[in-house]
Amino acid sequence: MEGAQPHITVHDLTMAYGNFLIQKNLNFIINRGDIFIIMGGSGCGKSTLLKIMIGLKSPATGDIFYDGAPFWSSTDAEREASKKKFGTLFQSGALWSSMTLAENIGLALQQYTSLSDAEIREVAAYKLMLVGLAGFEDYYPNEISGGMKKRAALARAMALDPEILFFDEPSAGLDPISAKLLDGLILELRESLGTTVVIVTHELASIFSIGNNSVFLDPVTKTQLATGNPCELRDHNPNFEVRNFLQRGKAA
Repeated sequence: MEGAQPHITVHDLTMAYGNFLIQKNLNFIINRGDIFIIMGGSGCGKSTLLKIMIGLKSPATGDIFYDGAPFWSSTDAEREASKKKFGTLFQSGALWSSMTLAENIGLALQQYTSLSDAEIREVAAYKLMLVGLAGFEDYYPNEISGGMKKRAALARAMALDPEILFFDEPSAGLDPISAKLLDGLILELRESLGTTVVIVTHELASIFSIGNNSVFLDPVTKTQLATGNPCELRDHNPNFEVRNFLQRGKAA
């Protein structure tokens, strides 16, 4: 991409649980403003990679650089400062059922800012408005649909105006219409806020409709087989496994 600015650089990363190797020698760049897809077959380590990127699990070797600064070889204080630039939407949504939507969003604001209760309420209302949930501040998670829960969780992920949004299977459990609406919302937020987005997904509709960059992880060779625009990988990548994954369901 012309004029692209590297935002996240994964360098010589190896992931393992004890002696069990998940992936090795991962090297790829996520540019500022990308909607970057982490994809691959079941068990290839997509969610593990996401956990390493957001600081929930340490790599076996290698590092991740945010704006050129190392993440895992930095101090604990520096790593915590970096994490404040992240917003994360987990697969389940992970909303607190005993809190209203506004209270869920306000939790991080109470912890990390000096805003008053009234100001926190105002920010929460604004974030809910951004995801199409204006007027739902006082609803509890069990009072709204699955698609609305995902949008509310997205509003909470945006509470601290993150530079980077991480999603773990955002369409999981959603019907096709709700999934398409969520994809559209992600595109709108990227365009309006300039946020870099990193998504773990195996959903082809999402991969092709919103992803402009990607990495393909292979569970057999335990390394990446390709990186780049998903549509270009589908149509032109020389590796059969990559094309087969991205062309599944396509008429012969």
